[in-house]
Amino acid sequence: MANSSVFFLKALAFPLLLSAFASSALAQSDNTATATGPDLSKLAAALGGRTPDSIGETPVSGLYEVVLGSQILYLTADGRYAVQGDVIDLDASNNLTENRRNDLRAATMQKVSADDMIIFPADGDAKYEVSVFTDIDCGYCRKLHSEISAYNAKGITVRYLAFPRAGLNSESYNKAVSVWCADNPQEAMTNAKQGEEVETKTCPNPVADEYQLGQQLGVRGTPSIVLNNGEMIPGYVPADRLEQTLANLAAQ
Repeated sequence: MANSSVFFLKALAFPLLLSAFASSALAQSDNTATATGPDLSKLAAALGGRTPDSIGETPVSGLYEVVLGSQILYLTADGRYAVQGDVIDLDASNNLTENRRNDLRAATMQKVSADDMIIFPADGDAKYEVSVFTDIDCGYCRKLHSEISAYNAKGITVRYLAFPRAGLNSESYNKAVSVWCADNPQEAMTNAKQGEEVETKTCPNPVADEYQLGQQLGVRGTPSIVLNNGEMIPGYVPADRLEQTLANLAAQ
């Protein structure tokens, strides 16, 4: 069991895109506990010397939040116990860990260039914007795209990122590359989603990076819809329901 636990912690140390954006200002050269932070010596050893991206207090006395890329874990002040799981405020019915994940996810998505996305803009003035990790061959991705005009008509801009579920260098990956490299990526996306053959093309493209980004952000299937606040909605959502979700979010 001890070895498997160390393996998990070392797995967290794999370089993630989010680490470029998370704060490292709280890293300490001295790993022993201080009045404002936990003892990091055991964690540092388990991580092979990697420094956490950020360390912060939680509402739970003696428990600290440690951010490693897109992963969040908790550490006791003496550094002995690392806890993987969500911290939930039962009084407020509030998942504090998920809120933090959303913040980290939103910060990461803000760094993704629109030039690397295939965008279907809202009709007229855009009221809302969502980012969708999509697979060319996914049935529910195709269903969502078949209703793209309905989303756009409701003022929702849809920004696609590639997430070939079968992984890199798979058939769906190659299709995504062809779509992103097409002379008209929007048209190619629509044709591909309708099951039509798309001319095979290659070019410098973001497909592999977006696939890896999706994995780091917790995408486990497609479509996965990411809202601007970082909340991620798995699966297909009809235009009416998505509009209501976005309106509720805007009203908060």
